[in-house]
Amino acid sequence: MELWINHLLALLALPQYSLGTVFVVSFISATLLPLGSEPLVFGLIKLNPDLLWQVIAVATLGNTLGGAVDWWMGFGAHKVADKYGRSSMHLRALAWLEKLGPKACLLAWLPLVGDPLCAVAGWLRLPFWPCLLYMAIGKFLRYLFFTSTLLGLFT
Repeated sequence: MELWINHLLALLALPQYSLGTVFVVSFISATLLPLGSEPLVFGLIKLNPDLLWQVIAVATLGNTLGGAVDWWMGFGAHKVADKYGRSSMHLRALAWLEKLGPKACLLAWLPLVGDPLCAVAGWLRLPFWPCLLYMAIGKFLRYLFFTSTLLGLFT
């Protein structure tokens, strides 16, 4: 089993496969599915330090496009959500998001709330392109921060 895992890790560390893997995992982890891309990003950069900026760029792109899928799901779910009663907490959260507008998508990188935040931005029909820009900025800064921190701690 250990041989198989080592072979798989060596294969995924090859630049021709690794960036595609980073894109797919980052994309999936930005949807409402529970998957984290940070361990893969950190591991790949640890194995191939010369790919630092390419890995961060590909992870940011995949994660941002996954956030865009969340936005579109929220946009399409608007009618469904209107059928449910609204609690006071729900109304306060909606008011806060409407007040901040697309800038709220800077927080799309947060665990547990980031992905639903993108969906709610779509549900509120916040402008798509500004939301996408703020998502990309937040996600890029997250990958840059976590990767820099982990490399600083473990090198």
